Parts: sequence; C-alpha cells; structure tokens
Amino acid sequence: MRILVTNDDGIYSPGIAALAKAATSFGDVTVIAPDVEQSSMGHAVTHSRPLSLKKSPISFEGIEAFRVNGTPADCVALGTHLYTHIDVVLSGINMGPNLGNGMWHSGTLAAAKQAVLLGVKGIALSTPVGKSEPDFEKLEPFVEKTLKLLLQSQELGLYNVNFPPDPTDIKWTRQSVRFYDGKIVPGVDPMGRKHYWFTVTPLEPAEEDTDRWAVENGFVSVTPLRLDLTDEKQLKKLMKEQPVNE
Repeated sequence: MRILVTNDDGIYSPGIAALAKAATSFGDVTVIAPDVEQSSMGHAVTHSRPLSLKKSPISFEGIEAFRVNGTPADCVALGTHLYTHIDVVLSGINMGPNLGNGMWHSGTLAAAKQAVLLGVKGIALSTPVGKSEPDFEKLEPFVEKTLKLLLQSQELGLYNVNFPPDPTDIKWTRQSVRFYDGKIVPGVDPMGRKHYWFTVTPLEPAEEDTDRWAVENGFVSVTPLRLDLTDEKQLKKLMKEQPVNE
C-alpha cells in the first residue's frame, strides 16, 4: 500500500511524525506537508504562484519527507502527481479537534477531501490539545487500531477521525450540527495596536452518537463523510412545491 501523509500544522508538528510512524505498519509512507502552519485554511488551493517541493529539514526516521510552500490541499495535489499509485492519504494528527461545524474550515479535513476528489481514499485524524502537547504514545494503539479498521477495505471513502486524550474504545459517529457562537475577542499587542481573535463556543450540548459526544465521552470518533452536499429532502420538496421551467 502506498500512503501519503500530510497535515495543516506544518512539517514540524509532532502530530505528523506520530502519524507517519504509525502508518509504516500498513505500507510505504511518503510525507508531504506545508512548510508553515496552515490551520483553518480550509480547502484553499494555490493558483497565483508556483509551488516548490523541498526536502524536510527534520528527520522522519527513514521516511522520505518534503515540505511545500502551499496549503494542505496543495500538498495532496502535488503529492499524488509526483507519486503515482497513492492508495490512501492520511492527514494529521491535527493539534486540536475537528468536530461538528469545525469541519467546514478544517485544513486537515480539506487534505483528505482533496484526496477523494482525486480518486484516493482520504482520512483526517485529530486530537484535542491543552496547555501541553497531546500524549501521542498513549494514542498510538488507538491510531493503529483505527487505521486497521479503515484501511482493510479498498473502497474509496472519506473519514474524519477524532481521538480523545484518553481513549477507551472506537465509535462510528455522525457529524454534530448544533449551532456555535462565533466570538470576536479584542486585544492589544505589545506595540499598543488593536487586534482581534476569532473563536467559537458550542451553544448547545452535543447530540448522542455524534462526533462531539463521542470525544467528550472518551471514544474515538470515526465519521464517514461524503462530498455531495445536496440536501436531498429539501430538493425534492422544492421540486414539488415550487416547480420551475415547466
């Protein structure tokens, strides 16, 4: 199996090192990641300037690794172009969760989506982070268990995985769609200039069996996703109640 590993935290993140190491148990691994952090970049692609591919400045213990002056989606597009016959793209392990509505702006998930757009299975993996880095050694058995679960099938698919700090088991989940409060937090930099931080806070408790609920209750959340955003129920309703072109 040919595996491409990327992320949105950048080539220096300990999360990508942990994921690349775990992935070696399942096939031949190549790492291609942004040269700087690209968190919350979403599915941005670079079209106004050329991209460059350079050897990673840090070692990945025998794994071929490169850095790109682009976005997570750029890394996947470039990686699958340069390395043909990629079977799966793994994105992460992100330093911070990608749950619920956070999926919309996640660069981690965007890399996995880009893989599926190119006909390759894509898996995004994330974990919460606090004042200290996540304990990737503690997560390692569940990372391997989750990869084994998702890689046993050759079918094309898109998956969003979130690990709690202390996992107890794995659950299949759906996306939490509860509303969030998008807060703007003002501040002042050392030069006395105003600046603003954007943050979000869930307004309601997580629904049972959703990704947020699973992680809050100690389960690894595995959510199968799709690229088609069509609201089929609403489409049928509109076609019936408000027909056009007739």
